[in-house]
Amino acid sequence: MSTIEKHHFQAEIQQLLDIVIHSLYTDREVFVRELVSNAADACEKLRFLQSSGGAVFQPDIKEGISVKTDATAGTVTITDTGLGMTKTDLVENLGTIAHSGTKAFLKQLAESKKPDAHLIGQFGVGFYSAFMVASKVTVLSRSHLPEETGWRWSSENAGGYEIEPAADLPRGTSITLQLKDDAKDFTEEATLKRILQRYSSFVQFPIELNGTHLNTIQALWTRTKSEITDAEYNAFYQYVGHDHEDPLLRLHFNADAPLAIQSILFVPQRNVENMGMGRMEPGVNLYCKKVLIQDRAKNLFPEWLRFLRGVVDSEDLPLNISRETMQDSALMQKLNKVLTTRFLKFLEETAEKDPALYEKFYAEFSRCLKEGVASDYTHREALGRLLRYESSITEKGKFTSLADYVKRMGSEQKEIFYLLAANRETAESSPYYEVFKSRGYEVLFLSDPWDEFVMEHLHEFDKKPLKAAEKAELDIHAPPTAEGSLSEADATALAAWVKEKLADRVGTVRASKRLVDSPAVVVESDRHMTSSMKRMLKAIQKDKDVIPDTQPDLELNPRSSVIVRLNAMRQTDEPLAAKVAEQVYDNARVAAGLLDDPRAMLKRLNELLETVLTAKA
Repeated sequence: MSTIEKHHFQAEIQQLLDIVIHSLYTDREVFVRELVSNAADACEKLRFLQSSGGAVFQPDIKEGISVKTDATAGTVTITDTGLGMTKTDLVENLGTIAHSGTKAFLKQLAESKKPDAHLIGQFGVGFYSAFMVASKVTVLSRSHLPEETGWRWSSENAGGYEIEPAADLPRGTSITLQLKDDAKDFTEEATLKRILQRYSSFVQFPIELNGTHLNTIQALWTRTKSEITDAEYNAFYQYVGHDHEDPLLRLHFNADAPLAIQSILFVPQRNVENMGMGRMEPGVNLYCKKVLIQDRAKNLFPEWLRFLRGVVDSEDLPLNISRETMQDSALMQKLNKVLTTRFLKFLEETAEKDPALYEKFYAEFSRCLKEGVASDYTHREALGRLLRYESSITEKGKFTSLADYVKRMGSEQKEIFYLLAANRETAESSPYYEVFKSRGYEVLFLSDPWDEFVMEHLHEFDKKPLKAAEKAELDIHAPPTAEGSLSEADATALAAWVKEKLADRVGTVRASKRLVDSPAVVVESDRHMTSSMKRMLKAIQKDKDVIPDTQPDLELNPRSSVIVRLNAMRQTDEPLAAKVAEQVYDNARVAAGLLDDPRAMLKRLNELLETVLTAKA
């Protein structure tokens, strides 16, 4: 009499099989990951049972996982020496879904027509991924319970399964997949090796493929930091980071709250974006219990931390069935925030303990931090503490932080001043810097074109507003009046005359309280834009109409001998004085980098030279 029992799948299982086979997984190779992950879980449960003193059938058999391929038979077999299953386990685990809410869930899933987006990881049905590639699945299993016997479960996905006793089985579970014709490439050893090394390299139990041990790399993040040598860290980085160099920085970070996290993060020696090699892709892999969930996880860190390499493992992650997308986006955001906050704290600690090492990091990756200031409000304040700039009181080539700048501020200074210039020499000779130098105010020198956008987005630091030197509304007195300077009335009259001569080429013309030596300076009339920002926007913006073509204001220095003599000349030779006024204006535009076409200025300058030389002849 036959002992084979035939069963129909629970209706929800049949529906689930249709979803898994036809629409859930985007890459069929994940069946290897799912079955190996289940095998590792079975081994882990057995290890826990043995450690707690539970009775186990064949206790001397070590936990492990074996994968065998047979190209002739067209099969792949995955075997573990783990917990094993009883007949009841096979029926409940492989024939039904014994969890509440299953019907409602599947109804919602079917109505949404978006299987990838819904929460089904808690149902533990990764086993059914086997039917994506297999026409028949056979399971041989013997429970760890000494009194239990072995069983064979098989299904050809025809609406049900068969189950019968199987004699002389060792403890554990063996799953054999009779591959479909279009999936026979999975019998190729090289294919299985690639998949196993991608997803299961860090499974803590040995994995053999056709007798060869594969997972020789340890899950370093699960070990105690004090037990790991620098050489082991470096070797691990080179493996996960695909780099031949040692890392520049590393952070081994574990946490229990608010999420259970084990991670090792590395910073490479070099930023390949600086070498013109294109934008980097995220480089941190996401694991759950040492099984890869997502390589190069895109939402694990903000985009501006794309240079990081390493692994993050969290047991708190509820996953969808395919392990390809996170179940709970809010939880993923929390993980992102926790990891990012910790890494920024690590950078701040590095900057304090080893300034030279931090400066090396900053030289390579400062653009990424600045991108974060401009795009990430959540971490903007922490990022501001990591910025470094030369300043008017530092030595050339030496940098200071905003925090140190604030510590040096006098009680009368309420704002942090900065000046964008091509280099330090240009900044120190800028007319915008003169008044700060004369009053002893520190000014940050910004040389990266991105820096002005960074300051605009940062806006303030330690409750101190960040002000461009060009636009700062300085609450200071004008420098003392020099002998021969224009009176206030004369300066006002001259400004009106210059405005009349320059007409719509200039905005407002006024006497300056900021200039010490320079005859004049231009200031953008738009209070939200500096001349350097306008210059940069014009350089990168193809559609010039997007940038308002407003004319800058002109400030005249009533203490400058050039301006004093210009005022006198307009009384005796107004045409020549008008040319000089135009030249003064263009000189100021040149200093600000706003003169796009110098041809008219050069023609006028030659005429002025001719006039001077003729007068001297």
